[in-house]
Amino acid sequence: MTSGVLLIDKPSGLTSHDVVARVRTVLDTSRVGHAGTLDPLATGLLVIAVGSATRLLRFAQVETKRYLARVRFGEATDSLDADGRVVSSTDDVLRPLDLVRATAEGFLGASFQRPPMVSAIKVKGRRLHELAREGVEVERPERPIEVTRFEVRETPDPREWDLDIECSTGTYVRVLGADLAERLGTLGHLVALRRLRSGAHDVTEAVTLEFLEQCEDAPGQMRLAGDLLAGLESVVLDEIQTVAMRRGQRLRLEATSAGPLAAYDSAGELVGVLAAREELWQPDVVLVGVNA
Repeated sequence: MTSGVLLIDKPSGLTSHDVVARVRTVLDTSRVGHAGTLDPLATGLLVIAVGSATRLLRFAQVETKRYLARVRFGEATDSLDADGRVVSSTDDVLRPLDLVRATAEGFLGASFQRPPMVSAIKVKGRRLHELAREGVEVERPERPIEVTRFEVRETPDPREWDLDIECSTGTYVRVLGADLAERLGTLGHLVALRRLRSGAHDVTEAVTLEFLEQCEDAPGQMRLAGDLLAGLESVVLDEIQTVAMRRGQRLRLEATSAGPLAAYDSAGELVGVLAAREELWQPDVVLVGVNA
């Protein structure tokens, strides 16, 4: 299979780009991308697309994510995590469990969040983390986020708390950790972060890079490209509709969703993605020879 999806359990210490580079080497292909960046500190699920499936990554980017994070109270860092430089500290760190949980509940629902300077977001063509390394700080507009789970558990260290968070894409968990500490009248930063789930994909289904590199059939570890569209409504096209879609023609279909739609042919092969255009459906992505 020259196109498909890999679920990788990323180790700490590697960037998402590092993982992509190693997958390119293993599969001997340059066309590899990922959905949802993980910082070097973070571990867990990284969704990788290979070949033509990379054209579908933007549909996987909108999926809800679940993380397990550990925040340590008492120190603030310039990166909001343990990879950064400590910029301030306090001995006022102990808080009762009930208070921490009640404060965490205040983050539930829709709100706005300002991205940290050490992020991959581009401002005027420059990534924020590049500017941060140069000592430059720029205005970052707040972005809408939604937190649907924010559970708190104690750890053996009374300064540290485990956070089980489910949130919309684009949410910075390290910002949530620092903000939680701030609302509790102290300082904090993340010392661990693990992505447990991204949409329908779970880290328990992922393979490690080491396994992939030692596997005799690395391409055989790939899932079907259609896995990236698990969150979309699907439609099965007849032969005439399939030909029309491959030619870029609009279709008239019955669908309960406002779109986009994952379109398959009668043999179960993924044809591509359709987007609503008034009363018709316009081909948005058309794939050739990608099984679903």
